[in-house]
Amino acid sequence: MKSARYLAVELLNKTFVKGSFSNIQLNHGLSRENLSDRDKKLCTLIYYGVIERKITLDHIIGGFYQKGIDKLDVNVLNILRCGVYQLLYADSIPDNAVVNESVELTKKFKKASASGLVNAILRNFIRQGKNFPVPMDILNSSSILYSAPIWLVDSLCGDYGIEKMTDLLSDAVEKPPITLRRNTVRCSEEELFNALGELKAEKDEKIPCCYLLKGGDPTATEAFEKGYFHVQDRASQLCCMALNPCENDRVLDVCSAPGGKTFTMAEMMNGKGEIYAFDLHENRVKLIKNGAVKLGLDNIKAMTGDASVFNPELPKFSKVLCDVPCSGVGAIRRKPEIKYKEESDFDNLPEIQYKILENALNYLEVGGELVYSTCTLRKEENDEVIDKLLENHPELEGVGFLEELGEPFGTYKASLFPMHFGSDGFFVSKVRKVR
Repeated sequence: MKSARYLAVELLNKTFVKGSFSNIQLNHGLSRENLSDRDKKLCTLIYYGVIERKITLDHIIGGFYQKGIDKLDVNVLNILRCGVYQLLYADSIPDNAVVNESVELTKKFKKASASGLVNAILRNFIRQGKNFPVPMDILNSSSILYSAPIWLVDSLCGDYGIEKMTDLLSDAVEKPPITLRRNTVRCSEEELFNALGELKAEKDEKIPCCYLLKGGDPTATEAFEKGYFHVQDRASQLCCMALNPCENDRVLDVCSAPGGKTFTMAEMMNGKGEIYAFDLHENRVKLIKNGAVKLGLDNIKAMTGDASVFNPELPKFSKVLCDVPCSGVGAIRRKPEIKYKEESDFDNLPEIQYKILENALNYLEVGGELVYSTCTLRKEENDEVIDKLLENHPELEGVGFLEELGEPFGTYKASLFPMHFGSDGFFVSKVRKVR
């Protein structure tokens, strides 16, 4: 049977070579191995920790290996990354245990010739107090401290300044909160709390029906089985509040899967009205359908559809949500592997986003409102896309929303940072068709 550390290294080898999503890779790896709960937690801690802190770890390792880390065997490099991560961030694990286990891993991966190197680098790091030098300039120092590529640091600084760049990237290397959205169609607050059992949830002061979970697994509760909530970040809940659908609305969600915003809007409508929820792939549409059944939301019609291609068979809608595909930069605390993509990987996104957004206008009735949203904080995917739409379509006007919640709301567009509501990074904009 593989150990927790062995599995972590094995999964990291696959993740950094194939570029797959970390949650999928980890879940698949853990399902194949008969690890104890304790070892599953250790594997998860090391695996996610190394992905979150890879640039920092590589900077430290490079300081002890003058040939350059690109010369290291991938197994040896990931063994070192795991070792340095544990020494620096896992306080409960004794240093000697980290070093000894790391040396043993070189043998298990048939890299015994590197055992002396691994031992030397880890022990030297311990001897120097686990300190490491950081450049003086803001771009390079932020890149190393927050394990973010230079292009991302530079992009955020250019768009929003140093303070907000620091807010997003420092938050991204911390454990993200778990927030729940209470299903008002199914339960009261008291019923939710009772069905959560021993798990404690704290009511959000600004967002109705939103609760911060104080540890534990909410999916292992009676509340989950009864469809009393779905897990949803605060930013997504605020996005739905911006559109503000009611019982009399017919709503279109053009890029719905896996359905979290669709569910929240259906609940805001008290299970009445109509929501058409689309996704390009049938397997993802099934996620929406299954979620709607579990939550008891009968006002959702989920089906396959291409958001960029007009479907003349659809009716007009009073509310439209365009939560479009994006770079995901705002959600890197949940999907840290996004940080290691090249900036050029996102070059075609604004064109795709604009095409979806412009097509969605075809479904919006006069007087109807549309919300455009992304889970990124790159202005070329956000402000520039929505401003282009307003410039090219004089029948539209920007609409202010959620002003009562204060910054960053107050105009027709808002960029959400963790400093505002403790949410993921997010962008929301609202327009109305006036003629």
